[in-house]
Amino acid sequence: MQLDVLATPGHLISLAARGFARLSEARLKPLGFGVGHLPVLIALQDGRADTQRDLARFAKVEQPPMAQMLARMERDGLISRTRDTADGRSCHIALTELSKARLPEACVVLFEGNREALIDFTDEESDLFIRLLTRLILNLDRIVTRGATE
Repeated sequence: MQLDVLATPGHLISLAARGFARLSEARLKPLGFGVGHLPVLIALQDGRADTQRDLARFAKVEQPPMAQMLARMERDGLISRTRDTADGRSCHIALTELSKARLPEACVVLFEGNREALIDFTDEESDLFIRLLTRLILNLDRIVTRGATE
């Protein structure tokens, strides 16, 4: 029996992720956001992180790409930075009023896109799909973390 590499979960999830990214980018662009901004915006809004290091960890990206994204977001008026008085090398990052005003609409268009993508799924299938993806992500994180410590 020959296995079809293009029918593996990894490949199919990659295709789905790219499709969601294209959909989200198209819908977020008029609001001045990119799909990569979302983890940063949500973390800042919810108070889960407020430094570059913590945002990189939250978004699961390396520091250099996070630094580049934050520089672009600051340039575009989406975030502001203030120096940490206790540690002059560190900055606290916050949403600007512009981001705060646009973020609710961004969430609406993203939820709408997700609903459209899952239109043929029952509520039970959608819930199961989300639970399975969450477990898969935890498994992958565990594998990658274990591999980094070996």
